[in-house]
Amino acid sequence: MVKAQSFNEEVTKHSVHTLVFRSLKRTHDMFVTDQGSLPDVDEESDRVLRGVKSQAMYGKVREEVDRLKNMPDYQRQGEVGSDKAENGGESVVALYKPPNMMAGAVQNNSGNALVGGAGGVGGANLNPVAMRKAPTMPKPQWHAPWKLFRVISGHMGWVRCCTVEPGNEWFATGAADRVIKIWDLASGKLKLSLTGHVSVVRGLAVSPRQPYLFSCGEDRQVKCWDLEYNKVIRHYHGHLSAVYDLSIHPTLDVLLSCGRDSTCRVWDMRSKTNIHTLSGHTNTVTSVLSQATDPQVITGSNDSTIRLWDLAAGRCMATLTNHKKSVRGLVMHPKLYMFGSAGPDNIKQWKCPDGKFIQNLSGHNAIVNCLAMNADGVLVSGADNGTMHFWDWKTGYNFQRFQAPVQPGSLDSEAGIFQMRFDHSGSRLITCEADKTIKIYKEDDSASEETHPINWKPEILKRRRY
Repeated sequence: MVKAQSFNEEVTKHSVHTLVFRSLKRTHDMFVTDQGSLPDVDEESDRVLRGVKSQAMYGKVREEVDRLKNMPDYQRQGEVGSDKAENGGESVVALYKPPNMMAGAVQNNSGNALVGGAGGVGGANLNPVAMRKAPTMPKPQWHAPWKLFRVISGHMGWVRCCTVEPGNEWFATGAADRVIKIWDLASGKLKLSLTGHVSVVRGLAVSPRQPYLFSCGEDRQVKCWDLEYNKVIRHYHGHLSAVYDLSIHPTLDVLLSCGRDSTCRVWDMRSKTNIHTLSGHTNTVTSVLSQATDPQVITGSNDSTIRLWDLAAGRCMATLTNHKKSVRGLVMHPKLYMFGSAGPDNIKQWKCPDGKFIQNLSGHNAIVNCLAMNADGVLVSGADNGTMHFWDWKTGYNFQRFQAPVQPGSLDSEAGIFQMRFDHSGSRLITCEADKTIKIYKEDDSASEETHPINWKPEILKRRRY
């Protein structure tokens, strides 16, 4: 009997929850089209409101002034004389200039103002009561849809990483065939192949100040290539396992690398000295970012955390634990003091320097491997199943999504996207994929707001934290 009763209570609780949710959703659907418009202002009620406020604030003072004015002269002079003595020679009437209570007001039979306009003490105006605006969601900026522009073949294995040269003339890719290839960005033609790694190449970075290309891979090696001689000139030894990502500090001659040994190592670019070993993560460090301002180093790891590091002290400033699954990709915003992170659960936005959480970009129901960001506010996420989602950074609006086409002859399972980069103009997107190809995307020039309108529906109780 007790079991049956408890079962009925659980069923009732569940059904009430369902009804409440349905009611909330119906209400949301009913009013969502109006959410950005303010209610009409009723002029009569606005005047009444101002009059009531004036009466409440200055009513007693006005009554006192009217009482003094209605007194006989001899009696008023006596009271004013006593007021002068109390107020250091100034009378109440001299100190107070009555407000214009009748501006735009309607009088009742006794002559008192029911509703009043602006007025104030000492000639100062009383501002009308400000209307409280209804909360509004920022509308997303329109972005042109992106389309596949070029497919480049040449690698014999999964293409794992890419980087674009600072002059925006060529880009480099690394793959599971252990070869680094350099391609012309405009034509897509192969310019050069560099061999030297003995395992999968996982990370690439080009120095903006020297003619150096840095590479890392699953052979635990970090190499520096001189692009004038096309050969390795330095090795950075220290990692105990595979190295997964690289980053070059924008102002210092410092190189950062991270990998499967759960550390991020800071190298002096010229002397090959291991300046710091940033340890604290408990699993593979998959991604590293560097910037000129604090936090100068940001790492994401498979232990579901993001760490912000003080580069000078070599210690952790903050640990962000919002992700529930491994963090696969990080990206810096080119203009704002913010960064994004991606994992199988959500894409999250953060504000520097403290790592304040801003919002979730949800809906990419796959393991997100990588992120890319351009200066126009377009964020792109690439997943293990080959899906790509394009987002408006400010509002989190997903304006485009599609499945990358697989190269003929490849399996459908070989549709993963491992890394992506925008070129320095932000007009071309380069993706590295599991079907051994490099794909280049660009904006559709023929699209407009009429052909591709914004189909935006704000979520219930979505809060902005800027």
